[in-house]
Amino acid sequence: MIFKDYYKIIGLDTNKVTMEEIKQAYREQAKKYHPDVNVGDRVSEERFKDINEAYQVLSSSVSRRKYDRMWNTHIGNKRKKEQYEESKRSADSVFSDFFNMFFGSMKEEKEDVGKKPAKKELQQKGENIETAISISIEEAFYGLNKKISLRTVDGKMKTFNIKIPAGIRDGEKIRLIGQGKIGKNGGKNGDLFIKIQVEKDSKFELIGYDLYTSLYLTPWEAALGTRVNLDGIDDTISVYVPAGIESGEKLRLPGKGYKDGKGGRGDLTATVRIMVPKNLTEEERELFEKLKEISTFNPRNKQYVNIN
Repeated sequence: MIFKDYYKIIGLDTNKVTMEEIKQAYREQAKKYHPDVNVGDRVSEERFKDINEAYQVLSSSVSRRKYDRMWNTHIGNKRKKEQYEESKRSADSVFSDFFNMFFGSMKEEKEDVGKKPAKKELQQKGENIETAISISIEEAFYGLNKKISLRTVDGKMKTFNIKIPAGIRDGEKIRLIGQGKIGKNGGKNGDLFIKIQVEKDSKFELIGYDLYTSLYLTPWEAALGTRVNLDGIDDTISVYVPAGIESGEKLRLPGKGYKDGKGGRGDLTATVRIMVPKNLTEEERELFEKLKEISTFNPRNKQYVNIN
């Protein structure tokens, strides 16, 4: 088992720090290595996973106390050799993953000095299981309680009630402790991880923390300018459209996008789509014919023609 220095991973060189210092260091490292900032960088992506793993352990007083005992052994060198060997044997024999020490099964066994322990089968935690479910952008934004039915390892169907938190990101996972494969020799069951897939819909597209939608206008609204109501993800927004706007131009609405997990919001960007009516009334047709006669604008070169 490879020991991980969680304090070093989040940018600290000692465990003599306050919880506030841990939070501050985590925020700095998470911002630096966030996938949205390092698009396509696999090294930064793996580093970001390690940073989140470290924070999960160090942000809990219970798991941090357990971890500090190991940190003192491996880094601080404050334990005797016998204590180090005992903790190493215990970790190597029981756990296959360092992180599972803090959120999985951990049993500490004490043996009398000089007494040879009886040979017995080691407890093993069951394997984890992972599945995926799809939800809409609106469901991800607001959060919801959802029932899902899965076939368990014994072939039976089982229903789970899961709570999806508001603002969950595409690809994030929800963990159900003890719902994985059965442990061996009395070991704890594995866990069930449910990967959330946020689907693109006909109304919104989610990229990072920003939402993208379309704003449909008539030709005269685009030419003259107007104020229209645009449906955002959680409210209706009054949008000013400047005169002469073209199809494909974008209007950005700050703070009307997706939740960023820190109490803020991304932006909402509306792309203008000019819709030409297909079934004209006689009066509308006459007006368009008149406009055709009097207009001096040439759309091919985007210039006005001098008719004098």
